[in-house]
Amino acid sequence: MTNILRYKSSGGMLRVYGIIFSFGILSFFVRLTKFEAFGMQLQIVLTIASIVFVSLIWESLRVVNNQLNKVLPFERNISFRVIVQLFIGVSIGLLGRFVIYYFGEPYVPFKLDGMFIATTWVLYPLATIGINLGFFTNFFIERWKDGIVKTERLEKEKSQVQFDNLKNQLNPHFLFNALTSLNSLIFDDQKLASDFLQQLAKVYRYLLQNKDKNFVSLETELNFIKHYVSLLETRFHGAVKINFNITPDLERAIVPVTLQILIENALKHNVADKERLL
Repeated sequence: MTNILRYKSSGGMLRVYGIIFSFGILSFFVRLTKFEAFGMQLQIVLTIASIVFVSLIWESLRVVNNQLNKVLPFERNISFRVIVQLFIGVSIGLLGRFVIYYFGEPYVPFKLDGMFIATTWVLYPLATIGINLGFFTNFFIERWKDGIVKTERLEKEKSQVQFDNLKNQLNPHFLFNALTSLNSLIFDDQKLASDFLQQLAKVYRYLLQNKDKNFVSLETELNFIKHYVSLLETRFHGAVKINFNITPDLERAIVPVTLQILIENALKHNVADKERLL
């Protein structure tokens, strides 16, 4: 699994550090109003130190996240992965608070309130938990997006297979039946056989011209289906009669060979003779 945060460009890194810098500046102005005893020089030092410190915490958590993605991916054991990452994150938060407590607070010009100190010991681990929850959330969002893309791709592939099958329905048995009928006509009526062969050629010319198209105009499909119907009428010796009653909007799109499949199914599931026309 790649890095969950996925810095797809340098802009992602800049946004993160832009947020850290903004909070550092905000804390600077808060200290100016609440801790005037610090002095301007100390305020600037604290601001720079806080930005550097938060950046180090962030980078530490990001590195941990990246390494766990390699050695303990979510797919292997999601519950254990979450527990391990939260534990490491809390440990980093407590370590950071420990460093500040022993190496930073002795230089504060006044004694900090005990409740304030106790609260910060809680806030640091909670902050790392919040950052890790951001990693987890981003992971599930990315998985959700990947799932949508995969589902759409599978649906598209399924539709394409169905579409290809639809276009190929005409080939095997129709050609066999057409050639069988043509063979009979050659001996009985050579002119009719010639007309039949021309109609058959037009049908297959249409298939070759449109085999790679997803859609054709309704007018184009109708021109094709009239040749196909002519073959049927010849083949069934007048037992089939198909009338066309189509609305004027012939620019609408349709999947090639759709009408042929409908007509073929009608023939397949019905009985036709001269007394009972289909």
